[in-house]
Amino acid sequence: MPAPIPITTVLTTGGDDTVLAYLKAAREHHTQTKIARHLKVDARTIRRWEARQSVPPAYVVHALQQLLPLDPPFEGEAAFSFIDLFAGIGGIRRAFEAVGGRCVFTSEWDSYAQKTYAENFRDGHAINGDITKVQAGDIPDHDVLLAGFPCQPFSIAGVSKKNALGKAHGFACETQGTLFFDVARVIAEKRPRAFLLENVKNLTSHDKGRTFAVIKRTLSEELGYHIHTRVIDGAHFVPQHRERILIVGFREPVAFDFDALPMPPKGQHTLKEILHRTDGSEPQLPWDEDRFFDHAHKKVQDKYTLTDNLWRYLQNYAEKHRLKGNGFGFGLVTPDSVTRTLSARYYKDGSEILVYQGESKNPRRLTPRECARLMGFPDTFTIPVSDTRAYKQFGNSVVIDVMAHVARLMQPYLEADILEPELPLRYATA
Repeated sequence: MPAPIPITTVLTTGGDDTVLAYLKAAREHHTQTKIARHLKVDARTIRRWEARQSVPPAYVVHALQQLLPLDPPFEGEAAFSFIDLFAGIGGIRRAFEAVGGRCVFTSEWDSYAQKTYAENFRDGHAINGDITKVQAGDIPDHDVLLAGFPCQPFSIAGVSKKNALGKAHGFACETQGTLFFDVARVIAEKRPRAFLLENVKNLTSHDKGRTFAVIKRTLSEELGYHIHTRVIDGAHFVPQHRERILIVGFREPVAFDFDALPMPPKGQHTLKEILHRTDGSEPQLPWDEDRFFDHAHKKVQDKYTLTDNLWRYLQNYAEKHRLKGNGFGFGLVTPDSVTRTLSARYYKDGSEILVYQGESKNPRRLTPRECARLMGFPDTFTIPVSDTRAYKQFGNSVVIDVMAHVARLMQPYLEADILEPELPLRYATA
């Protein structure tokens, strides 16, 4: 009997053999008619695919996977295991699955993000909610901890008082009441081989640098990990300026070095890569249907074009601040642009990224599908929530390609049985 298809490969659109393998697995549970109805194609199309008389499109992999029974994502051992804290919609997870990791625990408090996560990752484990209510000892053992934790200030009043009294204190005192504390307590309890923490660039200067100082001291001095930090701009990999601080830590000393990370020049990726195509080549995604793009008329749905009132307001707002010498205003982009940072507030007016549609038409927002592409998510990633929720989720997510490159840089130190210092490893980006 052939080995089961690893569920965790579902979001990778492979070649024809991959699609046909999923089709074969789906046929073990469903009729051709039911599969055809699910994919919104004719049953004869399914028969032609099975007879290899025509080639199924790669994007149907995800839809076929939805028809498979909910099984654990791996049979046998993975290269390494990891947990996904403050998981959002699974951006960091995708990168570490791609290098052979297996997710054994997920925590995300937002119910709408949970819905998107569950739609795209079918697991053998439930999505845990509030991490502050989870006992560290109840979390499965794991090799790698992943967390995109929120940026919060630390209170130093209690620490200063204990210093004055000559009393000992540790990370529990300094970080109590923040979500970073929950990251630290899990690391302290489970002692994973490595971790990757992600945050906004401003973490380094937050609260006059005190926040970042406490984090580094906690990870290195209190928990004994060897840490490496780097601010990386997503514009190296996607057409969006998005600077984020990454903190990589290893339990043992290894030769990990951010300088070994190949950084493609900024600007080589432009917005035309992610915009809906109006020349007839826009893929028809069964899970999107015509929600974002009108395929019959080859155009983005009209609802994404700004109303006259909103466009007038944004222009007046920008002019008012220009006269005051401020830089506030909207960001008008073309297919040759690299955008500003997509934020979680994009749903409000879309002002940071407005797509130019000519002088005779108001600009438009990006659609949620375009936002997904801007963050590096493939078209197989489904968007089961409203536009408002989707904008928030992608605005809070990570650039997949950044995480993928860092995961590949970390990979040799996650799989080795013996972690001895050695020369930093480089890899090809091709």
